[in-house]
Amino acid sequence: MTQIIVISGSHRPDSQSLKVSKVFKSSLMERGSVNNASILDLADQTLPLWGMDETQGQISKVDIAELKKNIAAASGFVIVCPEWHGMVPAALKNFFLHFSGGELAHKPALLTAVSSGIGGAYPISELRASSYKNSRICYLPEHLIVRNVESVLNDNSAIDNDDLNSLMERLEFCVDLLIEYVNAFKRIRDSKVVSTKRFKNGM
Repeated sequence: MTQIIVISGSHRPDSQSLKVSKVFKSSLMERGSVNNASILDLADQTLPLWGMDETQGQISKVDIAELKKNIAAASGFVIVCPEWHGMVPAALKNFFLHFSGGELAHKPALLTAVSSGIGGAYPISELRASSYKNSRICYLPEHLIVRNVESVLNDNSAIDNDDLNSLMERLEFCVDLLIEYVNAFKRIRDSKVVSTKRFKNGM
């Protein structure tokens, strides 16, 4: 069973990242090989700061154990990350701290950056450099950057817009590629070589 989770990395309600995440979910569900595609909105599923507990004022309405179970059951991921001041938002960095116990390990993920202007490259670079070490998540060599996000992927977006058509063509390409990686990585996870117990942390 192929389950893919789209992670909306903004902690702002009704964010542009969530808008993009919904487009990904719709595209994934059009593929017959995907049994289920869901969105984890970090604005809605607020995680407590990693390393702190309720005695330190970090009360969370999220069932962390249940969320870990759902993420562990997924076959792949789309990470949608807004660029805030050239950086990855705190909520998304916090997410990777929580889920470094094998839930993401040896599973492919497509990185997608969201920018209100013509930026978006910095979050891609930051996530490739720092988020995989203990999580063991495996990013595709391809990624997507949605620039000028407020003006694209809206209900009233012009269908004859060349930039929009190019963006959607690349998005569909990335979705198809992710599914192929999902299929291939299952064999890797099923092998006896993969062990998160022997070496708990990356180097």
